[in-house]
Amino acid sequence: MKHRAVLMAAAVGQPDPVRGEIVKVFVVPQPGVAPDPALADEIRGFVGGRLAWYQAPREIVFLDELPLTATGKIIRRDLRGR
Repeated sequence: MKHRAVLMAAAVGQPDPVRGEIVKVFVVPQPGVAPDPALADEIRGFVGGRLAWYQAPREIVFLDELPLTATGKIIRRDLRGR
């Protein structure tokens, strides 16, 4: 990415009828960064150059905040239900 547009992100596996499971990513953008399709494309381009095609996210969802534990860890089980 040309700039640091992502504040925090989490990836989870989601059931998919065709592939069995896909990678779904939840992203919290930096303040002042618009969560739009251009940012999703930028993230896909960044990740696509570093991971295998099957590891790259099929879905990108923008959130205001991620669910966190008291110690600051991301609660992925809450994200799997979204």
